[in-house]
Amino acid sequence: MAEHFEMGLKMSEDEFRAQAVYSDETKQFRVPAEPSSADSVEISIRVGKGCFTAIFLCTSEREFFMEKIREDGVFAYYRTVLPPAKEKTAYFFRLQYGDQYGFYTKYGYFHEYRTDGWFEILRDYKTPDWAKGAVMYQIYPDRFCNGDKSNDVQTGEYTYLGRTVERVEDWDSLPEPTDIHRFYGGDLQGIMDKLYYLQELGIEALYLNPIFVSPSNHKYDIQDYDHIDPHFGRIVREKISPENAGTDNALYIARTTDLVNLEASDALFAELVQAAHERGIRVIIDGVFNHCGAFHKWLDRENLYGEEGKGAYLHAKSPYRNYFYWQEGNNYDGWWGHANHPKLNAEGSIALRNALIAIGRKWVSPPYNADGWRLDVAADLGRTADFNHRFWSVFRKAVKDVSQDKLILAEHYGDASPWLQGDQWDSIMNYDAFMEPLTWFLTGVSKHSTERRDDLYNNADAFWGGMIYQMSRLPAQAIQVSMNELSNHDHSRFLTRTNRRTGRLENEGAEAAGENVDKAVMREAVLFQMTWPGAPTVYYGDEAGMVGWTDPDNRRTYPWGKEDGALIAFHKKLISLRKEHQTLRSGSLRPLYGGYGVIAYGRFDEAGNYVVALNNSDEGQVVSIPVWLCGVAPESCLHILVQSNRSGFDDFPVPYPVMHGMMETIMPPKSCMVWKEVRDDKQYHI
Repeated sequence: MAEHFEMGLKMSEDEFRAQAVYSDETKQFRVPAEPSSADSVEISIRVGKGCFTAIFLCTSEREFFMEKIREDGVFAYYRTVLPPAKEKTAYFFRLQYGDQYGFYTKYGYFHEYRTDGWFEILRDYKTPDWAKGAVMYQIYPDRFCNGDKSNDVQTGEYTYLGRTVERVEDWDSLPEPTDIHRFYGGDLQGIMDKLYYLQELGIEALYLNPIFVSPSNHKYDIQDYDHIDPHFGRIVREKISPENAGTDNALYIARTTDLVNLEASDALFAELVQAAHERGIRVIIDGVFNHCGAFHKWLDRENLYGEEGKGAYLHAKSPYRNYFYWQEGNNYDGWWGHANHPKLNAEGSIALRNALIAIGRKWVSPPYNADGWRLDVAADLGRTADFNHRFWSVFRKAVKDVSQDKLILAEHYGDASPWLQGDQWDSIMNYDAFMEPLTWFLTGVSKHSTERRDDLYNNADAFWGGMIYQMSRLPAQAIQVSMNELSNHDHSRFLTRTNRRTGRLENEGAEAAGENVDKAVMREAVLFQMTWPGAPTVYYGDEAGMVGWTDPDNRRTYPWGKEDGALIAFHKKLISLRKEHQTLRSGSLRPLYGGYGVIAYGRFDEAGNYVVALNNSDEGQVVSIPVWLCGVAPESCLHILVQSNRSGFDDFPVPYPVMHGMMETIMPPKSCMVWKEVRDDKQYHI
């Protein structure tokens, strides 16, 4: 076997040729990374030194010869420049050696031509710089912190979905299977009171579940888009009108329709955003524009707004009648058939479209100044794909006209590429290219804890195959700001998934969600989350050790005073590490290793080379990682930045030698590690 001794590597020429090739869509290999239609774009590729006689960048229309620009260690770098263009450009690389060719796409290096996995340049697609790699924190307001008891929903205040609403007196009590009508009292003042904690944790942006007027605790059934719910804001007065006196909903009407309360609550939200900004924290709010609630003033099924409101349910000639889809017998269409989620007919009403666009602008403009939107079930809005895309294009323009720094994220399952072309959404909640593959690999259960797949548990091939494929469907601009969550309000808590059980609250009970959980696996997930491309998003309380089945059990209250201090400390350490080492936010990503229960990858750029490895198996493993693939010198040294196993975690800078481009490490069961290459030769000696 011909070995590359002169380069310090031990492998055949064919192995070296195939493995050394690398390019991606980050600023390391594309300048500018977010080009306009007027920009020329410089594209680079890294190959093994001496491996190829000619390299071409190929589009569907022509080939561009690539010029060698430099050599560095075992690598050579080639470059070409693409001219300005208005349309997107898809490309791959053709690499010649002798009379043979290799081909390189997002999927890797092949000996045969591939029609899929091509790289893409999407012009005029810019996402906010502050959001690239930002550490976010999702808050379900009713369950985070009660900062103002005077605005709490009162037991018996109104009836919702046939049940009398309840104020839960015991903050530590657990959700019930039917929980929508139960309120714990969390509010905006509570979030303001805890901004110091969030700042100390290292959070850079908040994502708030809906905060507009709504009768439920989740508030995805909005009653009034124009105002913050006084139960989250401020209740200044409770003036019950004579016509409502004695009705079941009298107090609720007084609290949620009085302009004094509404404006005071809006002002409190503005104060929250300003206070967060003063601490360097951005605020993203939840937009639910596919549907509203049956209590909504446009429909007013419950007659909360009276004759003057002219709600469409009670008034056939209501100005809002065409805001909804109507069937015979005064029946309206509900989203997925839910009567408390009336589907909005944005496609059939210009007035409604204008109202929704105005709402989109209002809350990101002064005096409120929210930093962006998370869009609920955004692909469902309207009835046709054509209208949906046109609406979000107009929505984007309206929001971005306020400031290009505003972020637009969407909830989406499946291929989001039609919306991620630079003219609609900035990015998505990253289920397919983050939460799903990581959950299957580390726990073998679904993100809802309702399905178990032992064939995917610890399956590195399935993990890398799924992750590479799903990430290839996302533009680089979207990947950098994608919301990478382990848990959220729609799925079970990740810590509960570590017990590898399936179930729901109603059939397994609340205690089972916390039985036999594995915090070492949780730390593996957190370390992965904080060293992976995108915007790592912590669901409130995950850092404190919260458990829970899928909703409503995942919406337990934050355990103030009963937190897992060690897990919080681990989050702080990893968030700090991410901030200190910019490469972990924006560097290139190279898979390095996959074996049973073990994955390793490199993050690298001009600032440094980093290696991350996880051993999720129940046995210790000796792993040899080809760290040269992420730029580590063949004869060098890496130092531990942080490591975790079943005993806990530490950051003692243990040195690891690199020989012939390989680093050998003994990984304990359920362990994870981050290393950085030491570039000072004096520190290579162990």
